[in-house]
Amino acid sequence: MMTDLETLQAETEAAIAASTTPRELDAVRVGIMGKSGRLTAMLKELGRATPDERRERGAALNRVRDVITGALDLRRVGLETAALDSRLAAERIDVTLPPPPEQSGLIHPISRTMEEMAAIFGAMGFSVGEGPDVETTWHNFSALNIPAHHPARAEMDTFYLPGTRNGHPLVLRTHTSNVQIISMLQGEPPLRVIAPGRTYRADHDATHSPMFHQCEGIAIDRGLTLGHLKGCLIDFLRAFFGISNLPVRFRASYFPFTEPSMEVDIGWNRKTGELGGGGDWLEILGSGMVHPRVLANCGVDPREWQGFAFGMGVERVAMLKYGMSDLRPFYESDARWLRHYGFNPLAPVALHEGVAP
Repeated sequence: MMTDLETLQAETEAAIAASTTPRELDAVRVGIMGKSGRLTAMLKELGRATPDERRERGAALNRVRDVITGALDLRRVGLETAALDSRLAAERIDVTLPPPPEQSGLIHPISRTMEEMAAIFGAMGFSVGEGPDVETTWHNFSALNIPAHHPARAEMDTFYLPGTRNGHPLVLRTHTSNVQIISMLQGEPPLRVIAPGRTYRADHDATHSPMFHQCEGIAIDRGLTLGHLKGCLIDFLRAFFGISNLPVRFRASYFPFTEPSMEVDIGWNRKTGELGGGGDWLEILGSGMVHPRVLANCGVDPREWQGFAFGMGVERVAMLKYGMSDLRPFYESDARWLRHYGFNPLAPVALHEGVAP
């Protein structure tokens, strides 16, 4: 009777050793110790044996069961370890290899254009100022010498918001000139600040958007003249567009917050759209000497300090520089358009310090 146990143990140990997967090993366990397993059947037969035979046979069966259980556990650990080693070998990454190519994100042309503006004006000593998009009518209009009857203050042109701040109605800023006011109120002259950012106007058609971007700047110092303003803007425009001999023209104009005021044009070809030639002129931005009343509104003595200011549309100069013919795709979140016009986020913005003649 002991021969059948030795045979069972030998066959089971051989089956365990031959198992190559946890599934095969579990099948061996069920075939031996399951409800219909061979060892289970032998244990059930003990009830028909005599007491002496049951004692001896039961002890032998228990020893075989313990041996088989230990062999099953040992083999299971071995299979799990082998599977883990195989997985680690297959998934191992060689950190010395270059990374696989991935579809990376791109910088939006508006963001890159404002970065380029900051780089150019930064080389001229300008810092970047910020202000709230929700502004008071005093910062947005009154402090800038824009009278109450001015068309820009009409509800058909400006987004008015409920509530007040310091007794003044709230609006979505129509320009970033509010940052110029904040800069003069919070700082002491001399100062040079540009303010790129979002602006809002109740104007939506084929060539206008109710939300767009502007970059405005202001310089306050003693003895500033129109010559300083012209030199600053000519250097910026030639550096930004990368045309060392770009024609620049200044025309008399009117803005409530500057006196005198000037529109700035650049040379271009009306037929081909090429910048820098062709004998035609294209208006590009507005500028002028800061009105003495604006300086006084911000606590700056206009008898001691003078300043010049300017402002331009970010989308407008971006479209001219990069050959874009339509404003609407700027805001449509079309990934195909961005893949075409977007910029590598790892490519730094060149710090232009003027274009050599």
